[in-house]
Amino acid sequence: MRLLLPCVLLTVGLVTGYRSPLNDFQRSEGRELVATPWNAARVLLLPGLNLEDCATRCSQSLDCRAFNYETRPTVTCKHLPWVGDGSNAEVKRNVNCDLYEKKVYVRKCIVGKGEDYRGKVFTTRSGLTCQQWWSKFPHDHRWIPTATNGLELNYCRNPDGDRIGPWCYTTDPERRYESCNIPQCKDEVCITCNGEDYRGQVDHTVSGRECQRWDQQYPHQHIYQPEKYPDKSLDDNYCRNPDASPVPWCYTTDTEMERENCEISKCTEVRVEKRQRSSFTTNCFRGRGEDYRGKVNETTSGIPCQRWDAQEPHEHPFYPNTYECKGLEENYCRNPDGSEAPWCFTSVPEMRTALCLQIKRCADDIEAEDCYHENGRNYRGMVRKTRKGITCQKWNVNTPHRTKINPWTHPEANLTENYCRNPDGDQHGPWCYTTDPKTEFDYCAIKQCAGEKVSMTEPVERVEFSECGKREDRIPRTRLRIVNGIPGNSPWTVSLRDRKGNHFCGGSLVNPRWVISTKQCFSSCYVDLPGYSAMMGTLFRDPQEGEPGVQTIPLTKIVCGPSESQLVMLQLEYPAQFNERVSQICLPPERYIVAEGTLCEIAGWGETRGTGDETVLNVAQIPVISNKECNNYFRGRVRENEMCTNSFQAGIGACERDYGGPLACQNRDCWVLEGVIIPMRRCGHPGQPNIFIRVSVYVDWIKKVMEMA
Repeated sequence: MRLLLPCVLLTVGLVTGYRSPLNDFQRSEGRELVATPWNAARVLLLPGLNLEDCATRCSQSLDCRAFNYETRPTVTCKHLPWVGDGSNAEVKRNVNCDLYEKKVYVRKCIVGKGEDYRGKVFTTRSGLTCQQWWSKFPHDHRWIPTATNGLELNYCRNPDGDRIGPWCYTTDPERRYESCNIPQCKDEVCITCNGEDYRGQVDHTVSGRECQRWDQQYPHQHIYQPEKYPDKSLDDNYCRNPDASPVPWCYTTDTEMERENCEISKCTEVRVEKRQRSSFTTNCFRGRGEDYRGKVNETTSGIPCQRWDAQEPHEHPFYPNTYECKGLEENYCRNPDGSEAPWCFTSVPEMRTALCLQIKRCADDIEAEDCYHENGRNYRGMVRKTRKGITCQKWNVNTPHRTKINPWTHPEANLTENYCRNPDGDQHGPWCYTTDPKTEFDYCAIKQCAGEKVSMTEPVERVEFSECGKREDRIPRTRLRIVNGIPGNSPWTVSLRDRKGNHFCGGSLVNPRWVISTKQCFSSCYVDLPGYSAMMGTLFRDPQEGEPGVQTIPLTKIVCGPSESQLVMLQLEYPAQFNERVSQICLPPERYIVAEGTLCEIAGWGETRGTGDETVLNVAQIPVISNKECNNYFRGRVRENEMCTNSFQAGIGACERDYGGPLACQNRDCWVLEGVIIPMRRCGHPGQPNIFIRVSVYVDWIKKVMEMA
């Protein structure tokens, strides 16, 4: 064994990639190729094979051009000697079956010289009919059809690798042979703009590497699974552009090259269909706002946007000349990458991007001009879309989400069709289950009726907590300064990590499976989280490998809060284990107001601007001030769903990478999450109060998310 092991490792070391046998096939989901009765005997049944073995055997068989792969009632592989373009078989719907056809027999374009072309074109570029390959008349030749060379009937082929591509001998005695002018796949379908709508069949990159299938996770793991992005047409291993890159691309089968651009022709000016200007909007946006062309140029919180043609303070790839169809003019809010709404890079170095949610959704996009009274419990309108434009799920069905609230549990709530309702009295208004498999529920695109305002906050006399918010205070309290903080113990403070393992934001553990943070830490409510994680149980931003007590748990889901909340909830792949280093913080009572003067604590691993050690968890204690006093400084901009703390001793405040972390206030012997750190125009600025999102306003939403998951 000692002698064999190096040989095995050497052999493995020589492997530079993995090629799936499925790369040879084009998949049609939910389809079956059904043979005509007189051809049924030619179908070869191979029960029990896995999908790749079924594909491998078909690739190796000279008598297999396609296969049906059935998953119910039993797994069955059926090899077929035809594809679905003739009279031998008919393509039919079958939800328990997928049809795989060899690409060389179904695509109408060629790669390279087209030596593997097996299509059914039989006329030349000038319209002459091809001579049968078995015939020597009118032109004698040396080619003999065999089972392996594909010289079938009189179809165009390229048996000698001629640079002109597939050709044939003609039936015209005066013209011996001619090219069939079959287009290159890179030219067959051209791209407009950045190729987001490209649906062609190029499956190799610009350097000639073969593409990895989108429905596979090897050799490269990735987030673009076809079932998660049904609108992106992530078919087989064809080049696509699901992420607003400059051109279509793909993951490659080369382990040394994760992804690479594809070579696809740009449409000429004559062929480009100019988008109708009537689809652009200037005063509101439809869908996700990709056609918004208005002149709003600041974020929801009033921060000016960075110019798209500038690279300061934030470097970015969205150059206006690269994304010529995206309207990246001046510093106007736009949506070049398919986020949920128009956005921009901000002019503040500490905040990279922010949404422009003050831009209204167009009335025709939310189906009705409607409003609700009080909290909307009695709303009986006919709006059936969420604030993000997603269609609501019917209340009486359990697809895609199993409903815990339905016409049987709440018969008095008028849960008809898929209309927005508020059966549980949610203070944030009418809502619905959604038809998006990734979003259980969301609030609807309905506003509170003009002139009505229900208070979000109210005093609570006595608060009782039990199994949360406990810690061992090993470090003495002090009024020193996250900018101007000291190393401290905050066992519910979580470090959010990107795909490279770097800390980028804070969060608070409110349940063994859930973390609360801020929306500004993420580019979108639709961001996929493979590779992202939450680290807890350590004071160090970059703990040494093997440090006892450290827990790093993958993130599996992001849920965005009500529009004005700036909150997100992040679901952990598995529960955190509580101990003296890791515990959950208490949630406050709904709509609770923290008393003025209460001494609270912020914690994080963010920037200290030279006032402390950024490699350890810093804490700082600061007293709460009233919103009235806070608004004297901010000129009335602080809202009821926000709260403030004082600033003193040359500025205590939260900075970049602290965002999303907790403002924790002690209630008897328990710590309570009263606020979430959000970005401000200036962090830790002397004399400037700190603004936080008031968590008590959103406790009902937080509990609903955890309950429905």
